[in-house]
Amino acid sequence: MNPLADQIAAAFKAACSDELDAPKPGNVHVFASGHGMTAFEFVRSAEAAAGPLTMPSAGVGERILGAVEATAAAVGSNTNLGIILLCAPLAATAELKPEDLCAGLAQVLDRLNVRDAELAFRAIVRAAPAGLGQSERHDVFAPVAVTLKAAMAEAAQRDRIARQYVCNFEDVFGRGEFVLAAALARSTDRSWATLALYLDFLAAFPDSHIVRKYGADTADDVCRAARPLNARIKLGEAPSALLPDLLKWDASLKRRGINPGTSADLTVATLFAHRLRTILPSARNSD
Repeated sequence: MNPLADQIAAAFKAACSDELDAPKPGNVHVFASGHGMTAFEFVRSAEAAAGPLTMPSAGVGERILGAVEATAAAVGSNTNLGIILLCAPLAATAELKPEDLCAGLAQVLDRLNVRDAELAFRAIVRAAPAGLGQSERHDVFAPVAVTLKAAMAEAAQRDRIARQYVCNFEDVFGRGEFVLAAALARSTDRSWATLALYLDFLAAFPDSHIVRKYGADTADDVCRAARPLNARIKLGEAPSALLPDLLKWDASLKRRGINPGTSADLTVATLFAHRLRTILPSARNSD
């Protein structure tokens, strides 16, 4: 038994559950399935991934590969690779009980090694995400010669998740947490606060999962379409008034196979970071 690991695992599963409860346009949620997947599969994925992701003393690469393999065994498909790539370093950081989660994460990322890259690359190949191509440098199919952080730096310009490894999760700590805090101050309904977070990411920059599958123009169109909805939720429009428009756009995106997966992954990572803060020393010191 490891009480801290259990707390981190519970925080991860709760973050995944929060994300599924929000009616996120284009992404799977409890209001509507999509892309051949259901919310139940994502619940099972979170439960399967939580153990390997929070394995005490494990390296980041080991956590990533273990969580991807456990997910594949549970649901037989790639439901959560981006979530795992973002949450593994956060889980490893929380285990160290840092006074500051962001500063602690920077140290974890700086200590990533070639073995972490080897295992993470194996996980990515195992998950086979849609639109995965090949790169001239540090390709996931080639022998690994650099640290995981260096490999992510190579992909950072084209992949928002990879970018987090080289900017110390700036989108999570520098944007997401502030948006989530403001949303929770407006409403105690976590599903609508989660939706506000997702729409903010979707409106702020083109979703790199959409770029990878459908190109920059389509991603730009989705980004622009998110902005009016993002503005409405920030102005405090009633959920009952907003929900029909959300679900209508949701159905339209899913008919075209468009899934803003990166925005959803960043949403889970922010929710996870937010929950981790409640179990770290800094939370106790503020009592």
